[in-house]
Amino acid sequence: MANRKLYAGAKLRETRQRLGLTQKDFATKLGVSLPYLNQMENNNRPVSTTVVLSLAQEFGFDVTELSTGDSERLVSDMREAMADPVFADATPPLADLRLTASNAPALARAFLELHRAYRQTHERLASLDEALGREEARLQPSPWDEVRDFFHYCDNYIDAVDRAAEHMVADAGTRPLAPYLTSLLERMGISLRRADDPQLRHFDTTNRTLTLSSRAAPETQTFQILLQIALLKQDKLFEATLDLARFRSDEARAIAKIGLANYFAGAALMPYTRFLEAAQAERHDLERLSTRFSASIEQVAHRLSTLQRPGAKGIPFFFVRVDQAGTITKRHSATRLQFARFGGACPLWNVHRAFETPGRFLRQLAETPDGVRYISLARDVSKPGGAYGAPTRRFAIALGCEVRHADSLVYADNLDLTNPRAFEPIGISCRICERTNCHQRSVPPLERKLSIEPNARGILPYQVG
Repeated sequence: MANRKLYAGAKLRETRQRLGLTQKDFATKLGVSLPYLNQMENNNRPVSTTVVLSLAQEFGFDVTELSTGDSERLVSDMREAMADPVFADATPPLADLRLTASNAPALARAFLELHRAYRQTHERLASLDEALGREEARLQPSPWDEVRDFFHYCDNYIDAVDRAAEHMVADAGTRPLAPYLTSLLERMGISLRRADDPQLRHFDTTNRTLTLSSRAAPETQTFQILLQIALLKQDKLFEATLDLARFRSDEARAIAKIGLANYFAGAALMPYTRFLEAAQAERHDLERLSTRFSASIEQVAHRLSTLQRPGAKGIPFFFVRVDQAGTITKRHSATRLQFARFGGACPLWNVHRAFETPGRFLRQLAETPDGVRYISLARDVSKPGGAYGAPTRRFAIALGCEVRHADSLVYADNLDLTNPRAFEPIGISCRICERTNCHQRSVPPLERKLSIEPNARGILPYQVG
């Protein structure tokens, strides 16, 4: 992988257009000829070392962005979409998918939108009574999926929102945040009260009263205060961000606005610069960071996955939350590992075992079919209802990164990182996983031939060629 040529034409072209430069001017500043720049922008040639250095020196460009971004996500998402049985034998080779993601990302996204629309049509036909009985049951993208993809392709980092959150709490410094927020609410003319109520937060716009549930954990209450302040003070910033996103429905826009407020709250609770420094100093010990920032384990893990500020990036982490059925309810990856857009996570992944060991961290060394090795940390994050008889919401989270960052993780201590047998084989989705001997496989891989032997039975009822 280290010797792999870098084709980043779309990113190079996007950078030039953002700077407002013509190809001629851009080529001059990069020290290359106009035809050479044209070939690089069209992925006919790889980006040269000279250009990489010029981007960093001339424009202060974070060159790691050339090898990250949308390309790997698009390839993973297209592979999963092409694994749909509707495509049968029409699956293009992986090289063609990579070429499309690099050269025509807009076309790749359009294809994914089309496939998502097909799936939704198929699901509606499966429940025809509902589709016929409701006038509003027209074909449109799921607002929830649309918003999730928005954050997914933003690398789960919204720079303007992140910086605004960091700026808002700068005066608090390292002091406890709760008293500072109470004072801020008073200056905004808002009264704060707590009540024995299952509803986490309620803001009375008439009386300017913010009510929090006394059943919620202290870190949850602080988060909810920040979220409400974000909705009240950052409306213009959120609306401008939403205008750029161009959501297809009012529902998607409304969901995304709450998502931005949640993002703001997390970024204010754990301000970027201070949190990044603390994470590095604590070797990403989630419990110590949780205590230091008065945040929950899940909040800390999620925040670690967003540390992708240009020029000040943290370790590229993946983060996922699953429910007891294995359904992914939150997902993001700044690594090469991408999650399935549909269905659950690989059953061999340690996140599923976290429900069996509540309150404990599980460590796993894992290897994906592409040969990349990861360290994965999993833990349950069940959320009690706060009263006898109140339902408990059960989730498990996983946080991980490539093993090359192991020295920066306290959780990698004493693990046998040099032993290939220590790494468990995991995948993304059975339909696109190329492993031939997986005992947990649910369906055959799409791009392999199967042989059926009626007089013999192994782990699977077929053999993968």
